[in-house]
Amino acid sequence: MMRFSIVTPSFRNSEWLKLCVASMADQDMPSEHIIQDAGSDDGTLDWLLKDGRVKAFVEKDEGMYDAINRGFRRSEGDILAWLNCDEQYLPGALKAVGEYFEKHPAVDVVFGDAVVIDPGGNYLCHRKMQIPLKYHTMTVHLSTLSCTMFFRRRVVFEHGLWFDTRWRAAGDAEWMLRLLRRKFEMRTLRRFTSVFTLTGANLSASATGEREGRDLAWQAPRWVRAARPLLIAHHRLRRLLGGVYSQAPFSFEAFTPSSPERRLRQEVRRPNFRLKPV
Repeated sequence: MMRFSIVTPSFRNSEWLKLCVASMADQDMPSEHIIQDAGSDDGTLDWLLKDGRVKAFVEKDEGMYDAINRGFRRSEGDILAWLNCDEQYLPGALKAVGEYFEKHPAVDVVFGDAVVIDPGGNYLCHRKMQIPLKYHTMTVHLSTLSCTMFFRRRVVFEHGLWFDTRWRAAGDAEWMLRLLRRKFEMRTLRRFTSVFTLTGANLSASATGEREGRDLAWQAPRWVRAARPLLIAHHRLRRLLGGVYSQAPFSFEAFTPSSPERRLRQEVRRPNFRLKPV
């Protein structure tokens, strides 16, 4: 049976990290949860170093992507992924992903779907993943969420695809472009595997994230930048034809700040695929 290694970069996110750890601890698959903490001083270390559910390492790093690289180097699993402090896995996620990899030995990368919640744990919207395309990723943004992505160990260790630690927020997009250029076999698992919390402090929405997104776009050929409106239209058409915009009512179970030790079930009677303005 395949073993998973999940890496979580951590710094001053104690309350969110507790929920993240809990969501890994009840997965019914052989796994290790490696926490790379940069020396949190918010009370994280008071409980993290005593938590037997994780392998915790406390050391200074050069940012999130350096922390993920450090965790991968310590990993022993067949399937790798990283899960940020404000993210969770849904029940049975790793089992479903592991079964897919077992049945499809040529597949290198698998994407699940995600539920987006607010800081209180309430449903906001959902995101269904599609395999990203190179030029769209260059000029618009990475259309997948990292919490939904799983990949074989060989992607990193045999091909040397470590994160470029010069990036602070857009390193996952730059890394994905290298995967796309190498033409790794990617597939989508049409199942909700992950939870993304819109905390208001997400790095991708920060000034650094926006600046690095622009920097990445300027690395694209001029003709690709000029074709940006067409790339956006093509992306939306792919999603429409792929059924990404449709979703029947569903339910999910996640940990919340008010229920950090037991998952709460939510019924989503009116699913929506994008965040509605407040």
